[in-house]
Formats: sequence, C-alpha cells, structure tokens
Amino acid sequence: MDAKEEMLAKNIKEFYEDGERSLKRGSYNSAASLFFKALAVLADWYILKEEGFIPKSHADRFRLLEQKHREIYLILDRDFPSYQESYSITLTKEVAETLKEDVRKLAKKVGFPLD
Repeated sequence: MDAKEEMLAKNIKEFYEDGERSLKRGSYNSAASLFFKALAVLADWYILKEEGFIPKSHADRFRLLEQKHREIYLILDRDFPSYQESYSITLTKEVAETLKEDVRKLAKKVGFPLD
C-alpha cells in the first residue's frame, strides 16, 4: 500500500471504529455520520486503487461512481440523505445500524480488510 492508500485505510478504520463506539453509546446521529464517512472514504480508497486519484469533493466522487462503479454509487446515493439528516433530525438506531452494515458490505465488495 502506498502512503495515500495507508492514510485512507487508517481513516476508514477510525471512522468505522468510532461509529461502533457511538452506536454502543446510543449516539445514533454521530454513529450514522461516522459510518457514512467510512463509506465515503472506502469509495475513495477504491477509486484510488482503480483510477489512480482521490476525488476532491462529494460531487466528484458521486459523478465518477455513477459513471464507472454503479453498484458502489447506489449504496452511497441511498445512504447520503441519512448523513445529511444527521445534522438536523434525530436518527434512529436502525438507521445507524443500516449504515454500519453498508460499510461492512462495501468493504467486502472492494476487498478492504475492515476487521
């Protein structure tokens, strides 16, 4: 792994582990936000491996995924509204758990060793 991949891998694990701790504490908004960040960075990690660069914004990430990696795009596109809502409403445990499961699914799909 090169330095950029290592940095992204560290961030993925940090967001995921912090999301798990927040979930256990009942801090569902924090957990959802952290799990979505893990998803976004997982997508970036995969894009870096496949395309050779890291997207500069959510818009760039979504555009590239929609065009070239549709299955990953559909996961992020479905979960992005929950991330946005975490700023303005109280999310449920189920929402946070769904995001956590999506992190696990995406990690498996792209070959990222989450555990």
